[in-house]
Amino acid sequence: MKWVAAPVVLSAALLLAGCTPEQQRGFLPEGSEGATNHTDGVTGLWVTSWIVLLAVGILTWGLIIWATIAYRRRKGQTGLPVQLRYNMPIETFFTVVPVILVLGFFAFTAQEQNKIEARIDNPDNTVEVIGKRWAWDFNYVDEDVYFQGVQVQTDAEGNAEEDTMPVLYLPVDQTTEIRLETRDVIHSFWVVEFLYKKDMIPGQTNYMSFTPTKTGTFMGKCAELCGEYHSMMLFEVRVVEQDEYDAYIESLRDAGNTGQVSVEFNPNQERLANDNDNAKSQND
Repeated sequence: MKWVAAPVVLSAALLLAGCTPEQQRGFLPEGSEGATNHTDGVTGLWVTSWIVLLAVGILTWGLIIWATIAYRRRKGQTGLPVQLRYNMPIETFFTVVPVILVLGFFAFTAQEQNKIEARIDNPDNTVEVIGKRWAWDFNYVDEDVYFQGVQVQTDAEGNAEEDTMPVLYLPVDQTTEIRLETRDVIHSFWVVEFLYKKDMIPGQTNYMSFTPTKTGTFMGKCAELCGEYHSMMLFEVRVVEQDEYDAYIESLRDAGNTGQVSVEFNPNQERLANDNDNAKSQND
């Protein structure tokens, strides 16, 4: 086995050494490297998981091929081979190892998830994101201003028109807490390069926190099928320097967008109230 293992290890090392940076990052979205203080951890979890799973796959495929060759029917043989009913060491191995792998994947995934969803005491910046069919509203809580988006429009070729895209501005290197609300059905807040998405559930406030660590424009979208124009529920995140962020906040204030957009106009809440009224009337 050592004469077989050495060439396999050498071949694997040469193969990995020749991988492109995109391949070494598991083909994650371009621009996600270092986008927030959490993306490197998510990338490490993703790549490590694939390496472990490939190793398990190679071992499994190798055993299947070996068993196929070693126990094949040879020339002149007839009938069935010797049937083995039990092999406790092998059965125990095939039970314990998958359980350990599943528990390990769960533990490391939960660890990264908890880092992103943990509430932060006194964040530098707080934004309330409200999903609605099929656009986004952004409440800049600390500055007491808001932005209201409309559904993204498309050109004759079906491409999104840039000037209709809702834009969320965030200051770079500032700890940000995102409060997630929905005005109607379930949506999902997903900034692609931030490598994380979180559902927005009617009647429930969800949170995610991160620190954008590099400036740039990042793509956002709804990741939960929410109706006819779900594919056009897009937005952009622009991470900018503090002075540019302050100038944008002032532009919202100058435009009269002071105060906060409410989630009161929730058809689910209105329907629940009507149902309660109808039930009360029937009881009376």
